[in-house]
Amino acid sequence: MAIIEQSPAEERPFGTFAPKSSLARILARTRSAPDSFLGRKFAYALRRVGLRSLKGGPVDIEALGARMRLYPDGNVCEKRVLFTPQYFDPVERDLLASRMREGFTFIDIGANIGAYSLFVAARAGRSARILAVEPQPEVFARLTFNIAQNPFGTVKAVACALADKPGELTLFIDPANRGESSVRILSSMAGSAVKVPAMTLLALVENEGYDRIDAVKLDVEGAEDLILEPFLRDAPPSLWPGFIIIEDSRQRWQSDLAGLLERSGYRMVIQTRLNLVFERKPG
Repeated sequence: MAIIEQSPAEERPFGTFAPKSSLARILARTRSAPDSFLGRKFAYALRRVGLRSLKGGPVDIEALGARMRLYPDGNVCEKRVLFTPQYFDPVERDLLASRMREGFTFIDIGANIGAYSLFVAARAGRSARILAVEPQPEVFARLTFNIAQNPFGTVKAVACALADKPGELTLFIDPANRGESSVRILSSMAGSAVKVPAMTLLALVENEGYDRIDAVKLDVEGAEDLILEPFLRDAPPSLWPGFIIIEDSRQRWQSDLAGLLERSGYRMVIQTRLNLVFERKPG
């Protein structure tokens, strides 16, 4: 069982780290910057100023329809959500929102601090079922804190890695960007490692009693094939997700996962700068 590392900050109530006036002004400007070359250049320059003012501390803020405590120093996901949520996978999120329905089921694999899970929870209603899967102990503590600050009641956090078989895996931590930590060694890594429990996606789904999966998001830094390939092989088609957002890690995958999805009845809806989006053909 992974040890959940809760920082002293997470013991303090939400609002303790509300942005001070100078940071609030910066956030108002970065969050309203247009999605253009000059808009992004302006927002990123202001973001650097805001990051320096934080000196590594957290910020309590609302983003993507949910309350979150964000630690933008050392996690690109938290930096994006804090300063420029309008740039955070807008196409993918719009497509995902358009697929939501009563009883929407969503599995967020590599949930990080919960941005996708909470985005779905804020929009899918009280009948939704959302699993947020995150193996990294320190980040998992942030995830559970963020879930607890919101009234949705539809998000369950699971502290494990997903892989091709159950057991224990070594998770390599990237200190410069915790969102890039992976069970596969990446050339950019120079950090520590931690042992984490692992299970298959099929076992997780069966343990939770799911009879269908409407959508899945996978962002596990090159290990997406280790999760999806055995699931598509072993799970009944009735459990195959209807909609998949997957980090574009084709250069890291050990097999042609995109081709497997297409052979399994999926079509690529769109390719963005960071992700591939697939949808299962009806019938």
